[in-house]
Parts: sequence; structure tokens; C-alpha cells
Amino acid sequence: MSARSRKNIDAFLLSLYMAFVAIGWGMIYTAGYKAGYPNAFSDWLSTPLGKQTIWIAISIAVLFLVQTLHWRIWFTHNALFYIGAILLLVLVLIFGKTIKGATSWFVIGGLSLQPSEFAKFATCLILADVLGRHRIQLKYFSHQVLAISLFVLPMLLILLQPDAGSALVFLSFFLLLYRAGFPGAYYLVGGSAITFFVLGLVFSPEQILPWLFLVGLAVLSLSAPKKAPLLIGCLIAAWGTNWALQHGYRQALLVSLGAAFLIGCLLAWVKLKKPSLAVLTTLSLSLGLLISFSSNYAYNNFLEPHQQERIKVWLKPSECDPEGAAYNLIFSKMAIGSGGLYGKGLLKGDLTQGNFVPEQITDFIFCTIGEEQGFIGSLGLLLLFLMFLWRIVVIAERQNSLFSKYYAYGVVGIFFIHIFINIGMTMGLTPIIGIPLPFLSKGGSSLLGFTLMLAVLLKLDRHRLEIKI
Repeated sequence: MSARSRKNIDAFLLSLYMAFVAIGWGMIYTAGYKAGYPNAFSDWLSTPLGKQTIWIAISIAVLFLVQTLHWRIWFTHNALFYIGAILLLVLVLIFGKTIKGATSWFVIGGLSLQPSEFAKFATCLILADVLGRHRIQLKYFSHQVLAISLFVLPMLLILLQPDAGSALVFLSFFLLLYRAGFPGAYYLVGGSAITFFVLGLVFSPEQILPWLFLVGLAVLSLSAPKKAPLLIGCLIAAWGTNWALQHGYRQALLVSLGAAFLIGCLLAWVKLKKPSLAVLTTLSLSLGLLISFSSNYAYNNFLEPHQQERIKVWLKPSECDPEGAAYNLIFSKMAIGSGGLYGKGLLKGDLTQGNFVPEQITDFIFCTIGEEQGFIGSLGLLLLFLMFLWRIVVIAERQNSLFSKYYAYGVVGIFFIHIFINIGMTMGLTPIIGIPLPFLSKGGSSLLGFTLMLAVLLKLDRHRLEIKI
């Protein structure tokens, strides 16, 4: 790169990238160390660390190669990148290699490539183009369908592999759509539906219904002239509900709260002259109950035992076999917790060196950091990731081009969901779905895909004063 190019590149974001790659290399080194590495260079290259080193070299070369290409490539050929990614997702279903039950990889000369990683990048480009350059209006339903279909298509193809974790990442594009003007009401409805769906997996409809009545009463109380006493009454009722459920008075509780909610609706309709509030509250709670009932019924009647176990590991870990489905999570938490405040030190993690945590150089790499670097090291890594995400948002907001702005928001959404889910699943906060921690987890396709996304962002940012599209 020329001196002018080096001057214009965002050094802070580039430095964070290099830091993550170095940390990832170090953690893969220590997690795979055990009894040492082979002395012969050819043998060393066949180890996980050796393969990752090759991918790091390739990724850094790609990052700097992108800086030499003209920025218009990403505008003029984004549709070709997207079509190519879709074709690769189709071809991998036919010619791909099946690993751990998922036909997600092409194997070329000992190295494996996962097309879904590049589909994220291509989808990010096409969405930025459609939302930015073509200026579709997301207030129109037909335009909403078009935008959503662009990431639902690769999502469905990835689900056919099946790889639910990689498919879930594509939902991060809803962050981009929100920034581009997607109606906020959809997010409220969608978030509520997801909440009721998850509640239905944990509790029976009979357990959920009393709390729904209480929520409805609280909503109705907010519209009353003297809302404070009513809200205090709702809090007291919540305590009484919890006591009644624990002591087996469920039927009496349902009748009492149901009658109170009905009276509240009648008062809102007749006395407060707000019939729409009463109707909307009743319909919302009825829909929530229906969603909870449906998810509970589907869980108990349609899911296979191993699928139920995966959900239990996340939502009901105490009910899982500690030597079976819950094994990964138990040892993951033990590894992170055993690190204490300062950690045990590099190559001194008993659980890491003993290989007690499966997939500890890929999906569970954060456990290695937690055990060997402790709370301080883990917190430091989280702060680096926060700075990384914040910097991308800063870069997004300083773009003159809507294409560049929306591309940056697509990138930050992808990184956020990867970081949140991966670190969360090592601590039992999110379901274990097997997606990598950006730049740290072993995996050539993910490292190359993340690097490519970041490289294009750096390129577009360097030329932000020229790009007016």
C-alpha cells in the first residue's frame, strides 16, 4: 500500500483485528499443547495450530489484497457475489463433506471451506446495495418482503445442511434493517413472541396463565387516573401468586386472577372509555398464551429426545445427564470459574491441558481464556470486543454513502451475534449452537470470512470522501 493508503486506513480497527488474531493464535497454541508439538515442520503444519497459522497468513494477505482493489468492485459486482454464494450453498449440499452430521464443507487439499461463512459477507453486500443505492422504502410491505427474503434464502439453504447455528446468524441483519427504517413495532411483536415461545419451553400453560393475568392487570393499571395504588396492588398480587403456586392453589388462583382481569377490562371499557385498550390487552395475552401452548406442545410431542436434551441443557440444565448432554456446559463453567481473578497462567490450565472441555479450540475457546487468564483476562477480552463493535459503529456513522453505512451496520450485527452467542453459550446464557468466536476460534473459513468483511469495511472507509453512491 502507498503511504497515502496507510495514512487513511483506520489504524485503531486494524490494530484490534491484529490483536484478536494474535490472542486467538496464543489460545489455540495453549489449548492444543498438551504434551508438546512435533519438531518436524511438515508434521507441525498438520496440527490444528499449524493449519490455523496457514489460515492466518492467507487472511492477512487477503486483507491487504482488498486494499489494492478498486472500491467500485463492491458496488458493481455485489449481485454476482451473492449469486455465487447461493450457488456454493446449493453445491455443498450435493458435493460437500459431512462432518458431525452437517454437510457444510468443501474439502480441498486437506483444507476445508465452509460456504456459509462467505454467504454472510455476500448477503451483507447485497442488502447494503438494495437498501442504500436503490433506496427501497421499508415502510412498504412489498419492500420489507424483498429485503427479508435476501437473507432468508441463504438461511434456508444452510438449515438444509443442517447447521442451525450458522443459519441463526443471518437474523442479525434485522439490526441493519432497523437502521434502514424497518418499523420498530415489528421488533416489539417479534421480541414478545420469542419471549412467550421460550417461556412455553420452560413452563406449562397453567403456570404461565396466572402471570399473564397479572401483566394484563398492570397494563390496565397504567391507564387509570390513580395508577400508583393499583401498581402496588399488582406487586402484592405477584407475591401472592408466587406463594399460591408453591402451595398448590393453582385453580383458585386462576379463578381469582381471571375474574380480576375481567373486571379490569370492564372498568377500562366502561369507566375509562378505553375499549380499544381492553380489547388489545386481551388479544395480546391470548396470543401470548397460544404461542406458549404451541411451543410447549411441540416440545413434548414433536421433538426427538436428543433435540429435547439440547433445549434442556440451555433452559433446564439441572434436569440433564451430567455425563451426557450437560457435560460440555458443566466443564465449560468449571474451566471459566476455576481461573479465579488472575487465571492459572499460560499452559497451566488443568482442564484445558487435560482436554476435558470438548471443542475447546473451536466453539469453546473462551473457556481456555477464562481458566488460564482468569476474570481479568476475560474482562479485558470483552472490553476489546466492545471497543471493536463501537469502532465499527463510529465508522458506519461517518460514511457519506448509504451503501457504506448499511454495509458497516450489517458487519457489526454479524460480529455482535457471534460474540454474544459464543461467549454466552460457554456460560449457559445462550443455547449451545456451535458458532465460532470471531478471530479467536480455530477455523479457516470463519477467520477468512470475518477478515474479508472487515477488509472491505476498511477499504470503503478509506475512500469515504470519494464514495457518494
